[in-house]
Amino acid sequence: MDPFEVRMRFTSQLQHLSASVTAAQKAANFALKNREMDEDLHSCILEQLERNNMNNRANIMYFIEHLCDLALRENHPEYVRMMQRDILRVIDAVTPPDGSGAANVKVVRRVLSGLQSKEVLTLETVGELEAVLKERDIAPSHPFISGDGADTNGAKRGTGRALDKRQIEQRIEEDRERHKRLRESIWAIPSGQGEEDAEFEKLWDEASDIGEDDYEMGKEDQEERRQIIALG
Repeated sequence: MDPFEVRMRFTSQLQHLSASVTAAQKAANFALKNREMDEDLHSCILEQLERNNMNNRANIMYFIEHLCDLALRENHPEYVRMMQRDILRVIDAVTPPDGSGAANVKVVRRVLSGLQSKEVLTLETVGELEAVLKERDIAPSHPFISGDGADTNGAKRGTGRALDKRQIEQRIEEDRERHKRLRESIWAIPSGQGEEDAEFEKLWDEASDIGEDDYEMGKEDQEERRQIIALG
């Protein structure tokens, strides 16, 4: 493929990311397969983060962790270095200062924790970014609902509230799928001896708040569904 085709195909993959791990892994593999274009592909990630709706930005945020993980395993640290350099720009796109991306704050925190555990980001950097996130964690759980029919970027939409409703439903389903996968990953780890036990405990500790989150998410889903009905 020529450079233009590589860029277009990667852009399409980013635009169609979902809660599916397979889709994120496929896009990460594509980026590593075309590593000679790493700067161009990194710019595609930033562009899509700044152009797409908040659901897609959250999916790209999860993809970033897959990309950095694969880049480290494939001994191609350039993707990691560029992400380290532009991490604040990434966070500004996924959780904008205007509060429109507050539903993504939890997503960003989880990915930052993963990047720290992989030593992509330092503890100090994550701490500084957490201070930024605290200021942006101010809106409702899913702030895609707007009384004036504005989209997630604050622009008026010709399709009105119907698209808002679709995005809300999509986000609820994707969040539910991710929680389900997290729970499954905990119980899929065999309880053995030594290193396996240590890995199991590590995963359990990292996910120990899932039960509480799920309880809260249940209440949030109930409220969101009431809001969706009100939009209809």
